[in-house]
Parts: sequence; structure tokens; C-alpha cells
Amino acid sequence: MSRVGKLPITIPSGVEVKLDGRHIRVKGPKGALERDLHPEIKVTVGKDTVTVERPSDQPLHRALHGTTRVLINNMIVGVTEGFTKELEIHGIGYKAEMQGTKLSMNLSMSHPVVYEPPEGVTVEVPDPERIRVTGIDKEAVGQAAADIRAFDPPEPYKGKGIRYVGEYVKRKAGKAGAAQA
Repeated sequence: MSRVGKLPITIPSGVEVKLDGRHIRVKGPKGALERDLHPEIKVTVGKDTVTVERPSDQPLHRALHGTTRVLINNMIVGVTEGFTKELEIHGIGYKAEMQGTKLSMNLSMSHPVVYEPPEGVTVEVPDPERIRVTGIDKEAVGQAAADIRAFDPPEPYKGKGIRYVGEYVKRKAGKAGAAQA
């Protein structure tokens, strides 16, 4: 039995979970999320808990069991607390700023890079070297942060680029110089 999948999900007060066939809707104080679930996984919505069960011990069912439970739990956490990813920019002259709802970044390119966040995701710039991505959908927040990081990922020689807060970048030694013969 899956250690993650067998745990019941508690529904906090103020959150409404509705199951219609294999379509689940979660509504809370921060918004609402919807998702289609795999037809072979059984989800039961009780008064204050949600349980996930699998029909057999086949590898597919075992994989889907924990995944389905975590997806539903992330929906409940998202509509109550929300999710945040923070990025930091390293490099001389590298900076970020907001232009309305769009993020404008001066990176290692000759032109500013402009990123428009997807619907449901908010991007903030608390200071020029920090970017905060927030939203209720964990997948959308993570994808938006990955998209921003992909504009200039950290390079291993000087460490310049965009990285997640707390991310370790393994540094390489540069050239040792010309060989003396």
C-alpha cells in the first residue's frame, strides 16, 4: 500500500470539494481549481475528509494512487494558502522590474527580456535582484518560475544568471593559463 496514497486528506473549514464522476472541483477563500482524475482511481469525498483508493497492485495503479492523492491535496492547499516560488538574479547589471503586469529583465542580452505571466499566476519584484511568483495552482507557479529561470540559467564559471532562492550552483575552475614549455 502506498504510504502517501493511503493517508486521508482533511478538508479545512471554508473549503468545498465536489466530485462529479472523475472531475473534481475545489473551492476556497483564494479561488477555485478543477481537475480530471484518472478513471481507474476511486476518490471518495466525505464530510471532512477525502480518501483515495486503488483497484489493484498493478504498477500503474500504485503510481497513480499517491499521485492522485498529492494532486488533490495540492488543490486544497492552493485554495487556502497558495504557493510561492522565489528567484534571485546574480550578475553585474542584471535586474528585474515590473511594467504593469509584465516582468521586464535586463540579463546577458542586448535587449530587455519581457515575460507575461499566465492567468492565475502573479509575479512581484520586491527588489531588483529578486522575483516572487505566486498563485493557487502549484503546477502553474512552478512552470512560470521555470520559464523565468530558463531565460538565463546560472552558468558554472561565474555563477551569473537566474536561480531559485537557496539553489546551489556547482562552480567550475576557469582556465589555468598558458602552458609553459
